[in-house]
Amino acid sequence: MTTNTAAWISTKRTDLEVKPASYTPPGDLEIVVRNHAVAINPLDWILQNAGELVFSWIKYPFILGSDLSGEVAEVGKKVTRFKVGQRVLAHAVGSDPTRNSAAEGAFQHYTVVLEHMASPIPDHMSYESAAVLPLGLSTAACGLFEKDQLALRHPSVNAKPTGQTLLVWGGSTSVGSNAIQLAVAAGYEVITTASPKNFDYVRKLGASQVFDYRSSNAVKDIIKACHGKTMVGALAIGMGSIEACLDIMHESKGNKFVSMTTFPVSFQKMTKGSNLKLHFLLQLPRLVVFMLSMQIKSRLRGIRTKVIFGTSLIANEVSQVIYVDFLPTALAEGVIVAAPEPHVIGKGLEHVQAGLDMQRKGVTASKIVISL
Repeated sequence: MTTNTAAWISTKRTDLEVKPASYTPPGDLEIVVRNHAVAINPLDWILQNAGELVFSWIKYPFILGSDLSGEVAEVGKKVTRFKVGQRVLAHAVGSDPTRNSAAEGAFQHYTVVLEHMASPIPDHMSYESAAVLPLGLSTAACGLFEKDQLALRHPSVNAKPTGQTLLVWGGSTSVGSNAIQLAVAAGYEVITTASPKNFDYVRKLGASQVFDYRSSNAVKDIIKACHGKTMVGALAIGMGSIEACLDIMHESKGNKFVSMTTFPVSFQKMTKGSNLKLHFLLQLPRLVVFMLSMQIKSRLRGIRTKVIFGTSLIANEVSQVIYVDFLPTALAEGVIVAAPEPHVIGKGLEHVQAGLDMQRKGVTASKIVISL
């Protein structure tokens, strides 16, 4: 009988606790992955510190985590893409309201994964590198390709240029790193922002031009760079990105649409012992002013906006496009590289909590990874 262990969150706003977990066999169109590496996202510590506010459907105890890589331990009866022992990466979607399953969280040794949310990885790619991709890749793909988002042409390993340009505000983030690569693989020019130390990094990912997001002239300079180009919209990542993208899209021609990854409430200063209701109430006036201002500004300028939910692709064609049709070949041929770089902080589930705490303090152009 297979035994399992997980880093559990026993109740809201508590540290993770490593203890036994049930081994759950796969459904017909699912696989079980024996995890060799997991990665940390901002979503993970936000769920830990404010889960009852942002993902109220979660019932405790629960297993968090979205990013994993490992080898297939078991396949469902209708699975045809994978076999036992195959090396894979996968986006674990246990926190999605349509799944809501601890068995599908990444922070454990054996995770149940939807077949269409996993991809084979090439032999040359380490598990630690592969683990950085899933949630950032999925979120970028949702914003770029879903029909109610930017609805761009789908990526391929031999895309022809479209002659059109995308703005990615926040190119060195996990989502931004993947958005640049996906957009270039779909044939679009990408203009992006980053801190100067990450300029070369985002250029290597395929960005044609990069600007310092902290510069007081950033918006003005990007508007100038976009002059004469046909824009397909903007992907806004990070605090302050939405306002900047609205100003740039207003002065540009093309598709006036901003896909947004960042909700204008900061959880950065929250700790597990914080008063959640008080924290939210203190930010409520700013949130109300921001939402009203954004709605007025976008409507007056004829700019559409929509918030991205990074697991919405599980129910539409984008998951098939990314994880089934594109990613396996793109990884094998180097069209997509694992980005940002993994920062491995230890081996074993007991390091996951330290990874959450470290991520909350902020990382740039890297992603915290734990080997298992």
